[in-house]
Amino acid sequence: MGRLQKILIPFLGLVLAFCFYSARENFKPEMLKGKRVIVTGASTGIGEQMAYHLARMGAHVLVTARTEAKLQKVVERCRELGAGSAQLVSGSMEDMVFAKRVVEAAEAELGGLDMLILNHVGKSYFSYFDGDVRHIQKLLDINFLSYVAMTVSALPMLKQSGGSIVVVSSMAGKVGFPFTVPYSATKFALDGFFSSLRQEFSIQNVNVSITLCILSFIDTESAVRAAADVLQMSPAPKEECALEIIKGGALRQREVYYKYALTKIPLLLRDWAAELLDYLVRQHYRVERPPAA
Repeated sequence: MGRLQKILIPFLGLVLAFCFYSARENFKPEMLKGKRVIVTGASTGIGEQMAYHLARMGAHVLVTARTEAKLQKVVERCRELGAGSAQLVSGSMEDMVFAKRVVEAAEAELGGLDMLILNHVGKSYFSYFDGDVRHIQKLLDINFLSYVAMTVSALPMLKQSGGSIVVVSSMAGKVGFPFTVPYSATKFALDGFFSSLRQEFSIQNVNVSITLCILSFIDTESAVRAAADVLQMSPAPKEECALEIIKGGALRQREVYYKYALTKIPLLLRDWAAELLDYLVRQHYRVERPPAA
């Protein structure tokens, strides 16, 4: 075991260094100036912060979420921050017709689309799986099928502009975590769909990039409320997370890892020592105080 560690640890370091530095490019805020961007799930949390970053960069922003009153405040703030323009469309992503309508609104209001940022998520529980299949089906509609519907609707405009699709996912879409069974299922689905679609784009020479964002525990209100008492780790700042997502999309990166050490290293370990990773994951939970159902 000692000899294996002496070989494995330096090798891990080399792999990480290569992945990190080979993917680095210079991001400039001007890359987003005048770009036409949809941000879903933008009334709070990471989505709201992405809208503000894009506004500061001079992008034309169309935001969407369920609550119109919250979106109106986001739009007003975006205009104050210097957005090229800021529009909103409110509604529920359970309705595939609404998902398509958001894209139609972008075409009508913005005249096209350069970046589609898919960030919305349905409400779920943080507890042991309760066997509710209908809940999983509803969550799949919101967290997965609406992403597919919006992508299909947006593709003609994105192909025309040579644009980007940015998919906000999670470590729970790469690794099995306790207490997130329905949520995790939808995030794994995103990985499968968009990774396969990326392959087809490459074969067909479609000039549309797909960036999958693998996030750790972020200090959004919903995440902290659900998991802070159980997870033995501090959440990362949503403002910085939002900026890293935008950078990854602008640079057309394959995947964004935030925070890097908390996401990339465990994924390397997953492929070589899955049972060890499972054990390490469980050590970050206070199982003596399981979440309430």
